[in-house]
Amino acid sequence: MQPLKVFSVVPRLPEGLEGLRELAYNLWFSWNGEIESLFAQIDQALWKDTEKNPVRFLNRLPQSKLAELAKDDFYLQRLKEGLQKASNYLSRPSSPLLKDASQENPALVYFSFEFGISSCLPIYSGGLGILAGDHLKSASDLNIPLVGMGLAYKQGYFRQYLTPDGWQQERYPDYDFEQMPITRAKLPNGDPARFTFMVGSHPLTVQIWKAQIGRVPLYLLDTNLADNPPELRALTSRLYGGDLEMRIQQEILLGVGGMKALEVLNLHPKVIHMNEGHSAFAGLERLRSFMRQGLSFEAAQEVAASSSIFTTHTPVPAGNDRFPEDMMRRYFEGYANDIGLAFKVFMALGRENPFNDAEDFCMTVLALKLSRFSNGVSKLHGHVSRDMWKQVWNQYPVEDVPIGALTNGVHAPTWVADDIGLLNDRYLGPNWREDPDCQRTWGQVSNIPDAELWRTHERLRARLIDFARARLRRQLEAQGARRKELQHADEVLNPEALTIGFARRFATYKRANLLLKEQDKLLRLIVDKKRPIQFIFAGKAHPADNGGKQLIKDLIALCRTAECRFNLVFIEDYDMEVAQHMISGCDVWLNNPRRPLEACGTSGMKAMLNGVLQFSTLDGWWDEAYKPDNSLGWAIGKGEEYNDPDYQDFVEIQTLYNVLEHEIIPEFYERGHGGLPRAWIKRMKQALVELGPEFNSHRMVSDYVSKTYVPAYENYLRLSEDGFAAARELAGWRMDMMTKWSSVEIRNVQAGEFKRLFVGEELVIEADIHLNGLSKDHILVESYFGPVKQDGSFASRKIAVMEPVQDLKDGWVRYRGEATPPEAGRFGYTVRAVPTHTHLLDPHSLGLIRWAQP
Repeated sequence: MQPLKVFSVVPRLPEGLEGLRELAYNLWFSWNGEIESLFAQIDQALWKDTEKNPVRFLNRLPQSKLAELAKDDFYLQRLKEGLQKASNYLSRPSSPLLKDASQENPALVYFSFEFGISSCLPIYSGGLGILAGDHLKSASDLNIPLVGMGLAYKQGYFRQYLTPDGWQQERYPDYDFEQMPITRAKLPNGDPARFTFMVGSHPLTVQIWKAQIGRVPLYLLDTNLADNPPELRALTSRLYGGDLEMRIQQEILLGVGGMKALEVLNLHPKVIHMNEGHSAFAGLERLRSFMRQGLSFEAAQEVAASSSIFTTHTPVPAGNDRFPEDMMRRYFEGYANDIGLAFKVFMALGRENPFNDAEDFCMTVLALKLSRFSNGVSKLHGHVSRDMWKQVWNQYPVEDVPIGALTNGVHAPTWVADDIGLLNDRYLGPNWREDPDCQRTWGQVSNIPDAELWRTHERLRARLIDFARARLRRQLEAQGARRKELQHADEVLNPEALTIGFARRFATYKRANLLLKEQDKLLRLIVDKKRPIQFIFAGKAHPADNGGKQLIKDLIALCRTAECRFNLVFIEDYDMEVAQHMISGCDVWLNNPRRPLEACGTSGMKAMLNGVLQFSTLDGWWDEAYKPDNSLGWAIGKGEEYNDPDYQDFVEIQTLYNVLEHEIIPEFYERGHGGLPRAWIKRMKQALVELGPEFNSHRMVSDYVSKTYVPAYENYLRLSEDGFAAARELAGWRMDMMTKWSSVEIRNVQAGEFKRLFVGEELVIEADIHLNGLSKDHILVESYFGPVKQDGSFASRKIAVMEPVQDLKDGWVRYRGEATPPEAGRFGYTVRAVPTHTHLLDPHSLGLIRWAQP
């Protein structure tokens, strides 16, 4: 039996408490302890039971409790102060860096398949989503006028539970959006924001939800509507669920549907940022929207790409979505016709080799081709990405592939534990929250007394132990464990022992089982009563990854042995709550992926901000943060890369145990007067001083603003002026360039006769270029020089512009430039020519280059 009508019933807040609802529907509370405490202090047990969800919390509060609270003058005054603080925060003007933009008129939209804002909004799975959430939070704190765009997953990512023998199982709770801090987005007339568009040959109706992240609105698309057939309603049921068919439909929804949602909401951001390739179809939809304004495909592509940013997070080819041609034809053959492209040409937009008809359509390739700003998420990952996608620009050396690096950061106010936060407030001042990328602020960490820092850290370790025991007991009760096993759960771990944490996705390349490969060494360490050591593990394997599930099962089996049951613990259902306990309560954060397969690894940054020391392979962020003197933490290896994974495991497990046994454990237990590990505390402080201002999301977002958002925004304004006149001119120039480039030639390259060249001595290089009727203003000639390796390739290179110095016969022009050897050794040079234009942001985008031939 179905009801005739359904109502949303909400609590009646007494006079004076109405502001609680306003605070509950802005996720600013998730990184503002003062606002969170306004809810928590009402009923601590209920706050915990509702998973710190203020909307659900208010809905479950008895009306009598609210009436009693309305008479509490002290509470009412605190609430009034909290509301004033929120008002002051939300009313700050937008950054002036993006001219004429505001929260009502946002400059850009940030697309992501997942967002990790708070545990009470479970639309994230791991690092990608947490990074996206931190990005929005810092954008809010920095007053950047952007909006977020994602999907409203009815069941989110799976919740993990373990069978009695340790095999991972998945459950998918049905979340009630009415009980979450999100609201239905509204049209100006007050109607719910909905729209319908075609996904292949099927109409799809979409409802838009809105989550307020401080100053930043996050719009979430929902297809779970009666208007849609069951298979399309399921598109927003699970994150990373379903088959390849569902994945392409979800990515059409996010990219194409996301752009249409902005139109419905009357929002017209001039820049888009695609966080991973899932949203690359947004670039296509922008292109189509520009064509509907009368631009040619070429002009529309240049406008769209010149104002788009793409961030890749995946360092392995298998992690990038690819769709076969027959599937793409079902969904995009009509789309290709609509933008005037033959389907074969359309498919080339997503192929590394546009002439390979057998290649699948790759979302990362599409995003790279529709963006003029592309980056990896650490310096090492930038290098890996350039090598991975070099075939897209196969005429360029790997180091010239236009994929940069902008290292991730984490949102300090979210991830710093309250106890550490209070310590920071006392000795660093409030600037560590408001300006966490300020070196001067973090430099004051040295003022924190050693004893105070260490006692604070010990409290957090004890709190982690209590949390782990409670969670382990709950796990065992759910499995029907015996009473003796439940008693053991209350006794696991030692609040005074060296505690090492490992928490991450259980993908095989992350090697959660590396410790297990030398179990005799592990057992020798954990049975040491004088210098006890213990490990806490957490993490999920993808539901389809049986290899990852087996790793968990093997680890659980070891944790349950008589020798290890008190020193090794696995906490199931890793989420933001588990992470916040572990990153603040462990002493050492262990990370041992196969280099270079970790794109960044932001969990280590979160731990660092809480004074937890790193012990990691030199991969991701740690490759650029680590110092060889170990003053900030320890490394496993020296950055070697191996072809034989078994040999790599053998070498690195020896290193891991050697450093653990001879450096980490002795230093932790080396106590001076007063029982303090002075050398350990010195490392904690030094890491905070040097790494705190660098590896936080305020620095990251500020870098995106200065290096990508502002240039992309200005590109759009320039190309769109006077009815896109500059874009039309650029498209015409591009067609002329593509026609004439094949006859551009380089000859007579010379640099004089030198038997030897001294360091710092200037080498004058000349070359004759045949322009084939092209203007000298539209060809950039460069000398390309540097040290040369034994195999004849450049070890490194510099590029210098060569200037035209003489017009020769038949369209030839002589160019001249200089090169200077910076050091002794083998030194070489060559010459190249590339197209250039005032409005051309990146000459790589044309795929045209001419190199001097021997």
